[in-house]
Amino acid sequence: MIFSSFSFFVFLLATLLLYGAARNQRERAALMLAASLIFYASWKPAYLLLLLASLAVNFRLYQQVLATRSRAWLSVAVVLNLVFLGAAKYLAFLTETLFGLAGLAGLAAPPGAPAWMHWALPLGISFYTFHMLSAMFDAYRGVWAKDVSFARWCLYVTFFPHLIAGPILRPGQLIDQLGELAPLNAANFRLGGAIVAAGLIKKALFADNLAPIADAAFNNPAGLDSASAWIGTLAFAFQIYFDFSGYSEMAIGLALLFGVKLPRNFLYPYISRNPTEFWRRWHITLSLWLRDYLYIALGGNRQGSLRTAFNLMATMVLGGLWHGANWTFVVWGALHGVYLIGHRLLNAAFERAGVQAGGPVSRLLSLAGLPVTFALVLVTWVFFRASGFGDAWTVLTAMAGFHERTGPAVGFRLYEIGIVGIAALLVTLEPLLVRISERHGIGWWWRVPFWLRGGAYAGLVLSIVAFGGTTQKFIYFDF
Repeated sequence: MIFSSFSFFVFLLATLLLYGAARNQRERAALMLAASLIFYASWKPAYLLLLLASLAVNFRLYQQVLATRSRAWLSVAVVLNLVFLGAAKYLAFLTETLFGLAGLAGLAAPPGAPAWMHWALPLGISFYTFHMLSAMFDAYRGVWAKDVSFARWCLYVTFFPHLIAGPILRPGQLIDQLGELAPLNAANFRLGGAIVAAGLIKKALFADNLAPIADAAFNNPAGLDSASAWIGTLAFAFQIYFDFSGYSEMAIGLALLFGVKLPRNFLYPYISRNPTEFWRRWHITLSLWLRDYLYIALGGNRQGSLRTAFNLMATMVLGGLWHGANWTFVVWGALHGVYLIGHRLLNAAFERAGVQAGGPVSRLLSLAGLPVTFALVLVTWVFFRASGFGDAWTVLTAMAGFHERTGPAVGFRLYEIGIVGIAALLVTLEPLLVRISERHGIGWWWRVPFWLRGGAYAGLVLSIVAFGGTTQKFIYFDF
């Protein structure tokens, strides 16, 4: 079940009805845990056993870390989880890399990893592994150190709005809320429903319609000219934003239906004026996780400029590898590492030159940084989306105007170009639209006559049915 599918809304309706009938907190928590496990099992029941095994082992490890505050137990927890994640996600990738290195060294090696290593990736494994590791780190540091029941532990990890693709939560952000599940609330229901609707519009009307345009470009890079390469790359940049931010908003809205508040995961990343700001706006919960548990653990910026640069690069490369078992993801992360290091160096140079923060020169540089940052991010999306380095290079050279077509021409019809243009306009206007809605709230909407509200709902449903793209799984379900 994906959030934008009819089957999910049937599941959600049944869950809400049963939740509303629950008599107390204990029954509500039990119902949410059962619903979350059913939700996960609907994808592939066999992987539910893998999830339950991981939950049981990690709960025991959490108890040991909590009781002892021992670095040894924390190390055991980290190593076991990384081995588990590595075996599930990276075994074939590592094997093929080793075979490739053996071939370069002139040693006999099989042509690739055995077929049995290419199993289907357990859904959401990266996200639920990170959730459990968060609890281990926070217990060790004493940031959040509470003894919880196994049932509450399971619900923290499997809570279905965030189970598959985040937001990535710390135990202090969720476990206490799950211990105080209240009856359904009209105000939460209204606001949560509006947030779900906004996310659904992003997913069904934009991301799913942009997907075929991006696919046409990246599935046939040999047929690209400069214009089609730019259109295809822009289509993917907007697709992944609407897809992932739409999922995150649906997750936040769904959780709010049950009175649970999840943190925001996106804050208009494409209006960022520099790479550092981009990572404060894009996949915010992952950025904070990498900062707090990896970058700072490596030393952060406390040990000189060279070590800071190393820590930034290591964090971003590992963040790229987290996204997928392919060297293109490593390059994607490394490029962002280069951007972050370059931004720090530029800031230092401007300070030495006497450029004052907030001054006219600083404001001018900040304004110029917006299109530059967006262009740099587009380059990284090419590596993120391309199937290999050859395809990525072809797309980039086509964007630069240096590529001569060697395959069937990729052409886009006027309405497809229009979809990309409308997506760009919405990305630009979204901060203003959200600011207006936050200023006026949503109370005004409930004062609109019922027949008019009903007509708007019907129009939205008809628009999604008539103009929504083919329902696809969310991009980040693969990570």
